Amino acid sequence: MTEIKSIIFDLGGVILNLNYSKTEDEFKKIGVLNFKEFYSQKKQTLLFDNFEKGKIKPEEFISSFKESENLKIKEIDFINAWNAMLLEIPIEKLQFIDGLKKDYKIILLSNTNEIHIKKFEDDLKKNNMLEQFYKCFDKIYYSSRMGKRKPEENCFNQVLEENGLIAENTLFIDDSIQHIEGAKKAGIKTFHLEKNKSILDLVPDIIQSKHHQ
Repeated sequence: MTEIKSIIFDLGGVILNLNYSKTEDEFKKIGVLNFKEFYSQKKQTLLFDNFEKGKIKPEEFISSFKESENLKIKEIDFINAWNAMLLEIPIEKLQFIDGLKKDYKIILLSNTNEIHIKKFEDDLKKNNMLEQFYKCFDKIYYSSRMGKRKPEENCFNQVLEENGLIAENTLFIDDSIQHIEGAKKAGIKTFHLEKNKSILDLVPDIIQSKHHQ
């Protein structure tokens, strides 16, 4: 049993509610019937990978995809379809994470992109929750600004090194099993958040016991 001193949270599917099928449905409406082949929770093509690592700008990402699929649509229609998967961040989750800060160093590590960041920040602003969101974390890492993404081991190593974290004293919470495996390679303790479970269900795991196997 090792004492946990730091917790690294994933964003989408853990804090931010997601529904991938909403984006698939919206892309079907604009003529992309096989969107899952390009992007899903488990895998994605090089174009999406490069966009998530910040190697290409949003305009280039959109125009490249439109060109590859011969889509005659407005940029805004693409953006709306791409953003459809993003739902809400429940206030209870932010309150829960904020409550952990007195006992743990709290980090956010998200595979995301500039279009999605703008969308969820705008949504948080509308609900007067943006400041509260950013206050929940000691440090925030977005893949599009790191140039790296989970499950790459060097992505986890950067977070550990920059924050002076010891891997065996750090717990990583994610809903994607491939990211959990990447964290394990870096020596980090992990918790795989299964579908339809909430981090609020982790209260006994993290709060009542300071230890995690």
